[in-house]
Amino acid sequence: MNARAVPLSWLCDMDGVLVHGGNAVPGAARFVRALADAGRSFLVLTNNSLYTPRDLAARLSASGLDIPVGSLWTSALATARFLDTQRPGGTAFVIGEAGLTTALHDAGYVLTDKDPDYVVLGETHSYSFSAITKAIRLVSAGARFIATNPDPVGPSAEGILPATGSVAALIKHATGIDPYFVGKPNPLMMREGLNVLGAHSETAVMVGDRMDTDIVSGIEAGLETILVLSGVTAEADVERFPFRPTRVVGSVADLVGDLEALASR
Repeated sequence: MNARAVPLSWLCDMDGVLVHGGNAVPGAARFVRALADAGRSFLVLTNNSLYTPRDLAARLSASGLDIPVGSLWTSALATARFLDTQRPGGTAFVIGEAGLTTALHDAGYVLTDKDPDYVVLGETHSYSFSAITKAIRLVSAGARFIATNPDPVGPSAEGILPATGSVAALIKHATGIDPYFVGKPNPLMMREGLNVLGAHSETAVMVGDRMDTDIVSGIEAGLETILVLSGVTAEADVERFPFRPTRVVGSVADLVGDLEALASR
């Protein structure tokens, strides 16, 4: 990439790209500043549905990354926007945390367990057996089944935890009903991100650390894609997939030079 070819709009994953284990990836703060200095629009996309954008901005700030609330796009926000386009002012039974319930409230949804239009499953700090049982009964009774993302596990200090994808599989197995996953790798989340930025896929790039979510959804949405090796994917893993990113770099620190060259012109 040279200064002339630097994309106008940047979509970027969060975990493994900007932060890792609660700490900023080396060079991430400089990368974020360079985007702003170069006049490039920027949106952080994350499958994390636990937190509101305000919560995430505070957490990122604590790690040294200054990212405005409006530059954060979560699977919870994407889910709320999707449901608003499908059934405005609907009702939902929700398993999730404040990030998801707040997004649905803001979209005009009523949260209820009485004959809801949807069962919406997201991440939570502790999955309740009674809530999962309620979800199974509601889906069996005809509620439409939505999940924020298909990620099967999440991290914790003690090791991996079951996440949305695993619990969705449990509900699917019990009901025979497939969930509709809104978050990555669904390219819908990319397209919604582009709409938030007012951007076009032909002049945008997706930066991510996972081939099976970030890169494939970027490709399917028609974006240039950049895989960073600062997260879960090793360079040797790339050849195992039937698709390839446009570029592979060590981390976002390797992208700073092109942006700073553009800003200095």
